[in-house]
Amino acid sequence: MSEEKSKKPFVPNKWKEVKEDFWKTNRESKVDQVGETVREIIQMVRDKGDAALIELTEKFDKVKLDSVVVSRDDIEAAYEKVPAEVVEELENAAYNIQRFHEMQKPAGLWLREVEPGITLGVKTTPLERVGCYVPGGRASYPSTVLMTVIPAKVAGVDEVIFCTPAPANPITLVAADIAGADEIYLSGGAQAIAAMALGTESIEPVQKIVGPGNVFVTSAKMMLRDKVEIDFPAGPSEVAVLADDSADPYLLASELVAQAEHDPMSACLLITTDPEMPAKAWKHMEKMIIDAPRGEIISKAMNNSGYIVCEDLDLAIETMNEIAPEHLSIQVRDPLDTLGKIRNAGSIFIGPYTPVAAGDYASGTNHVLPTAGHAASSSGLNVAHFMKTSTVQYLTQEGLEAIAPTIETLSTAEGLFAHCESVKIRRYKEE
Repeated sequence: MSEEKSKKPFVPNKWKEVKEDFWKTNRESKVDQVGETVREIIQMVRDKGDAALIELTEKFDKVKLDSVVVSRDDIEAAYEKVPAEVVEELENAAYNIQRFHEMQKPAGLWLREVEPGITLGVKTTPLERVGCYVPGGRASYPSTVLMTVIPAKVAGVDEVIFCTPAPANPITLVAADIAGADEIYLSGGAQAIAAMALGTESIEPVQKIVGPGNVFVTSAKMMLRDKVEIDFPAGPSEVAVLADDSADPYLLASELVAQAEHDPMSACLLITTDPEMPAKAWKHMEKMIIDAPRGEIISKAMNNSGYIVCEDLDLAIETMNEIAPEHLSIQVRDPLDTLGKIRNAGSIFIGPYTPVAAGDYASGTNHVLPTAGHAASSSGLNVAHFMKTSTVQYLTQEGLEAIAPTIETLSTAEGLFAHCESVKIRRYKEE
């Protein structure tokens, strides 16, 4: 093939009208398709520990490691390779992320006397050790490092470890250091999840694993839930835009294209009440895709994308709630009224001056979010993911007397006579 032909521009895939079930079917998890491979990787890590991680890194990432541990010297060397202005903006982003997540932090302990002699409350305690996973591959994601590590540190987790594929981009290591990661390891894919869940010679097991990843990572997280808690299934990135005829098609196009550049499996969806809006947006998208540095990825993502035209805004909102997108951009005349009607979305962006990229990098909200419809039942990553709660009750003699008849009657009805007796001996004990 001649050099001229090899540089011929690709043609963007066609922008198509889709139905709600297309989106759901197309976004279903593919974890079962890689299940056997992931099971083999997990068993390999269980049997061989660090040796398995080193072997699999060479096989999949084409990097030969002596150790999976990132040392302090490695981190200092990374700082030398990252421009000072990038370090400064990472610190600015980290500040904004920390500030927002500090607002989420619950009281460590609250107690309230609900009636005389009966005091109830909740004690919130951070987890002791968690693992954060950030993918590599097509791009580096220092922003995701900040989004996973910082909320854990805000929650008060004692030990926050971080895994990413080799070779780690220096900016990724710098971000992990700025975020406050206590330990950093070079391991990616299903094997990194297995290492954090099961432990190896270098990596002690964690209580919970958070962070996005490909189908292998997601599959491993789901398979190892008997050993470790996870945040939620998080697959390829997606965005849905809700627009009426007041929206600017050029801005809509930029939003859709921006999210599609993440991965060929990313997806973008436009739901609109204006029958002419999809064509207007596509006119801009087509040119953006051809001119974009990651245009081929965006073009492939169009296979998972499309638009839906609804007869009115209420139906558009209902459709959006059924889809439960990861990112939702609201571009309508009265966005705040519409916001009140949205039930299912990972993160919501309102108005023409609020690009999804604001939440991806700098506003402070978290961009680690549930995908493939899981926003209908799961929340995006937040401080609560790194904490657990214990209920507290404190009864005086007066308080016990007040509820004793209820306890005695119901425990006897259930045939749990020792429960009943445990109350009676406190009520009628000899002074």
